[in-house]
Amino acid sequence: MKRIILISLLLAAGIVASAQSKKVSVLGDSYSTYDGVNPPGYAPFYPNNQNDCKLAEQCWWSLYTKAMGYTLEKNDSWGGTTICTTGYGHRDVTASSMLWRFDRLGDPDIIFLFGGTNDAWAHSPVGEYKYSDWTDEDCKSLRPALSCLLTRLALRYPKAQVVVMLNSELQEEVNESFRTVCKHHGVQLIELQDVEKQNGHPSIKGMQSICAQLVAQVK
Repeated sequence: MKRIILISLLLAAGIVASAQSKKVSVLGDSYSTYDGVNPPGYAPFYPNNQNDCKLAEQCWWSLYTKAMGYTLEKNDSWGGTTICTTGYGHRDVTASSMLWRFDRLGDPDIIFLFGGTNDAWAHSPVGEYKYSDWTDEDCKSLRPALSCLLTRLALRYPKAQVVVMLNSELQEEVNESFRTVCKHHGVQLIELQDVEKQNGHPSIKGMQSICAQLVAQVK
């Protein structure tokens, strides 16, 4: 009996250690930026004098990794960027799009894809649902680009869990596009609610709300 109890304790300890050692990477836009954390030239929003979130420790990704006992592997977040290759003013933003930054995330156990806000705000084309054989023309639109991105992430990081985060207060057409594409790929979608914002970006309270929703919902 003592031996069984000892084995059970060792297994439990191993599970806890494994959970605590998970590495988290973020592929995102300005909501996930912080000066000095993201690669050089990535146009961070935080810190910002029009928002009370001033410290990296106050950002959602820092709050989440601390709450879960995880470590941050890579944060590849670039302010103003889209998932698809069409940005503001219908400019070609292929080089900065998340679709083309997917392979810069290191060796993560969990990947948070937090995008779509700029696709919505820039009124990038939504396009049609397409789940294979994407062309450059297809990827100018959100739906095929998101599907292509999820496929690329799965192929590049086969052992990683991908979680998609969707901002609150976006157009329903964008929301439904995320729901449909994520369901097709079997990827968990977290539709954020009640995120307080200052200057269009999560405040300290908003960051705490994002973290709490991830802790409660990520499978």
